[in-house]
Amino acid sequence: MQAYVPINCEFHDVLEASAVRGRAAVIRYLDEQETLRIVETRIRDLYARNAMEYMQLDDGSAIRLDRLVSVDGIERSAFEDVCALPDA
Repeated sequence: MQAYVPINCEFHDVLEASAVRGRAAVIRYLDEQETLRIVETRIRDLYARNAMEYMQLDDGSAIRLDRLVSVDGIERSAFEDVCALPDA
């Protein structure tokens, strides 16, 4: 499996908003064989485990956030690769 690449924090905000709304969302993602999958389901939770972030879906399955292509038509690629952190 490929190393985890953190997603943009603004895109993460999109995922959180979708989870809070509690409505079904169209989620496009790449599975482990790089095959595009499309599901329509609710995002139940966003969580981190073993230094990777995931979304848990209604059916109990989980998707690694760096495997996402889009959620409800909002493309992950439309966001910068990483968020700028303020200087310390």
